[in-house]
Amino acid sequence: MKLDLKIQPLSSWITAKKEPLLIAGPCSAETEEQLVATAHLLANTGRVTALRAGIWKPRTRPGEFEGIGSIGLEWLKRAKAETGLPTAVEVATGKHVEEALKAGVDIFWVGARSTVNPFTVQEIADALQGVDIPVMVKNPVNPDLSLWIGALERINRAGITKLAAIHRGFSSFEKTAFRNEPMWDLAINLKTHAPELPIICDPSHISGNRELIPYVSQKAMDLDMQGLMIESHIDPSVAWTDAKQQLTPAALSDLIDRLTLRKPEVVNNEVKDKLADLRSNIDKIDDLVIQKMAERMKIVEQIGNYKKDNGITILQVNRWDEILQKRTDYAKALNLSPEFTEKLLELIHSESIRKQTEIMNQGQGGAPVQEKLTHA
Repeated sequence: MKLDLKIQPLSSWITAKKEPLLIAGPCSAETEEQLVATAHLLANTGRVTALRAGIWKPRTRPGEFEGIGSIGLEWLKRAKAETGLPTAVEVATGKHVEEALKAGVDIFWVGARSTVNPFTVQEIADALQGVDIPVMVKNPVNPDLSLWIGALERINRAGITKLAAIHRGFSSFEKTAFRNEPMWDLAINLKTHAPELPIICDPSHISGNRELIPYVSQKAMDLDMQGLMIESHIDPSVAWTDAKQQLTPAALSDLIDRLTLRKPEVVNNEVKDKLADLRSNIDKIDDLVIQKMAERMKIVEQIGNYKKDNGITILQVNRWDEILQKRTDYAKALNLSPEFTEKLLELIHSESIRKQTEIMNQGQGGAPVQEKLTHA
C-alpha cells in the first residue's frame, strides 16, 4: 500500500556540496569553542551539507549529560554565521520547536525515543503547524514500521512537505556487533510504501563504534539512500556523549572520499538489456516458486483434514526438527545462508499452521487464533 504523503523532492530544500548528502557534527554541543571549532573543520572539508548538534539530549538514565540546553542554540547561530553551514537539531517537545525556530535553526529531526510515542510526535506536529521547515523523522527505537509511518504522517499532516526519514537502526535484545541492528529490510519496506520519501542513514547510531561506520555508510549508499548523518567531534576521545561513535572531521572526510557511489538508474543500453534478460529469468523462477508453494499448501490442507478426521494434534515437534535440519543442510550445500533458509522455512511453517488451524476450527465457531506452532 502506497502512502499518501505530500513531499517536496530533497533537492528542492537541501543542496549537497558533493555527493553524498552529508549532515555532520558533534553528538552534543558541549561548549561554544568545541562546537564552533568542529563546525569550521567540517566546513573546510567541503563535504558537509549541514551542521548537526544535540542541544537537548534524551538519555536512558538520569544523571547523565542531558544536553547544554537553549544556550547551545546561540552557539549554533555563531557557527552558521562563520561557516555558512545550515544547522540541524533534534526537537522532542513543542517548546523545543518554538525555541529552535526563534534561533533560526534550518532543519529539525525527531529522535527515535520521540517517534515511538504518538503523543510526543503529535505535540511536535502541532507546534509545526503553519511552519515551512525541513523535518526528518528517525525510526522508532523498536522495529515497528507502523510507528515510523505514523510519525511521518503526523508531521506531514501538519503541513510539513520538506520531509525525510532517518534510518538509525533498532534496539535488539540480542547483542551483536552493532549498537542498533540495521534491519535494512524495514527501511526498504518504508521506501516501498513511500518511493518519493528521502531516506538518510545514521551510521553512527547503527554502529556504536567508529570502526563499523565505513561499512554501514557503504551499505546505505548501495541501497540508494539519499544521504548520511554522521557524528563528528574535534576530539572524540573527550566527548561528553557517545565518544566511541564519533569521528574527527578529517577522518569523516577520508571516509566519504573512500565511498563507492553507484547510480540508481542504468544508462548503458547493453547493460540495460543484460539486466532485463536476467530479471526475466528471475521472474520465471519466481512464478515457478509460487506455483510450487501453492501445490505444497494443497498437500498441507490434505494433512489438516486427515488430522482432523483422526483426532491428531497439529503440533509435531519431531517432524519440524527433521524439516529444519534436512532443509538447512540441503540449502547450505546449494550456497544459501542458514539464516535465510531458517527465515524462509519459518514463513512457510507459519502459513502451514494457519491453514491447518483453519481446517481444525471449521464448524466450531469463533475466529481461530494463529500461533507459531510446528507443522507436519
